[in-house]
Amino acid sequence: MDRWGMTILRGAVAIVFIWFGALKIFEVSPAGDLVAATVYLVPADLFVPILGVWEVLIGLCLLYRPLIRVGLFLLFFQLPGTFLPIILLPDVVFVSFPYALTVEGQYIVKNLVIIGAALVIGSTVRDDYRGHLEDSPD
Repeated sequence: MDRWGMTILRGAVAIVFIWFGALKIFEVSPAGDLVAATVYLVPADLFVPILGVWEVLIGLCLLYRPLIRVGLFLLFFQLPGTFLPIILLPDVVFVSFPYALTVEGQYIVKNLVIIGAALVIGSTVRDDYRGHLEDSPD
C-alpha cells in the first residue's frame, strides 16, 4: 500500500475530475442543471463548460507530478462552490433537513472525501520535492 497508495489516490481523484469535467464540457453532465441553478449570475451555457475545463485541468495537474500544487490550488478554489447548493437550494439538497439527503445532496457531500484526499495528496508534495533535492547532484 505504501508503494502504490498515493499514486492510486492521485489517479482516482484525477479520473473523477477529468470525467466529471468532460461531461460538463460536452453538456451531458447530470450536475449541469444544479450548477446552472446555483450560479445564476453567469449564463449556464457559458459557465458549465468553463467549469468543466477547470475540472479537467485539475485532473491533469494531479496526474503530472510537477503540477500537483497547481492542481490542488485550482481544486481548493473550486470546491467551496460545490457546497453552495446546500445554502442556496436546500430544497434540492435535502429530503428532510438536516440529515436526509437527495441524490444531489449526496453528490455534494461526497466532496468531503475529495477534500480529504486532496489534503493527503498535498501533504506529500513537499516530501516529493525534498526527495528530488536529495537525489540531485551538488
